Amino acid sequence: MTPRFDDSSFTVAIVGCGGFIGSHLLDAVLERTRWRVFGVDLDFYRLQHRLNHERCEFLCADLADPAVVERITQFPLVVNLAAICTPSRYMGEACEVIRSNYDHPAALAEACARSGAWLVHFSTSEIYGKTAADSGELVEDSTPAVFGPVTASRWSYATAKLLAERFIAGLSGLRWTVVRPFNFVGPYMDFMPGVDGEGIPRVLANFSTALLRGEPLKLVNGGKAKRCFTSVHDAIDFLFALFDAGLGCALSFGVGDSPDSGCKTAAGAGHSGRDAAGVSKVGSAPGASELKVGAAPNAGVFSQAFNVGNAGNEVSIAELAQKMRTIFGKLCGVDVSSLPEPQSVSGEEYYGAGYDDSMRRMPSVAKAERLLGFRARIPLDTALEESLSWFVKHYSV
Repeated sequence: MTPRFDDSSFTVAIVGCGGFIGSHLLDAVLERTRWRVFGVDLDFYRLQHRLNHERCEFLCADLADPAVVERITQFPLVVNLAAICTPSRYMGEACEVIRSNYDHPAALAEACARSGAWLVHFSTSEIYGKTAADSGELVEDSTPAVFGPVTASRWSYATAKLLAERFIAGLSGLRWTVVRPFNFVGPYMDFMPGVDGEGIPRVLANFSTALLRGEPLKLVNGGKAKRCFTSVHDAIDFLFALFDAGLGCALSFGVGDSPDSGCKTAAGAGHSGRDAAGVSKVGSAPGASELKVGAAPNAGVFSQAFNVGNAGNEVSIAELAQKMRTIFGKLCGVDVSSLPEPQSVSGEEYYGAGYDDSMRRMPSVAKAERLLGFRARIPLDTALEESLSWFVKHYSV
């Protein structure tokens, strides 16, 4: 019997449940399904509104503990979001970054292989390495990866993530899917240096902090690098399309069986969780027909890495800075001309010795569309305004 989204006996384990993406996934699971959640993290400050929810069990623990790993993998679906992913730590704490992004995920994957759980592992778009300004689309199964020299410790994160992917792919009997995020943004993306901790976070939190403090936005190496920014709501819709396509197969065979036993490969299986206009269906009734799992099982989602990004939202970091200044002025009723002009700064000056960069990251999104019928829909300005609006309200309080 395959599970449905209205199956109250089904439990998903979310590792990194209290983080930016994890908190959105938890909310979506509770709102779109009747599943139970086993959430693991080192803190849950984003989840105050969920801590006493009857369908949730939370464990404050670390993946470094083997007993915690074994407990997590007793559930049929494990989503691993845990990672050290703060850029400034890549240079100063390379060994700890590697342990967090390789050692712990490898142990979790081995335990999933033993228990038969389906592991959905979050990797990173950084595994594509040091891309040039004229790089084309990054294709999951064909784009080569070139990294900077070993002295450029900025690549400690990317190489650990790539090794974790290769380890996962090599494990016999493991049902796995790898997710490669391309710059997810949205509410709860809330790291402000000096308030939430020390260090330098990712670019959107950097720019949001500077705007709120009336400081110039720092453009690393002139802000020439280009990125594609993706709404976290689109990311969650991707996961539901993945669950919809895969769960009909994932629980219908035993450990060691072929993932496609008894399953058909159906291109376009799954749903996006949004209507044609991109309006969220988060509030839909859990028993509605569009929320069935296993209606179109698709074994093609196993042993696959998926880019999750919005190819239509590409922008240079310098252009991003100007967009955010405009949005901030609109939100706060401030004349943009009164805001400090962005300032160029070298990568090593800003992040520290060992910094290196990729000049362009444009995801190919063809595989997700072909196998899951999924395509990100939320435009850049909408995603940025939602993210910055939440950040301003959160830190103004």
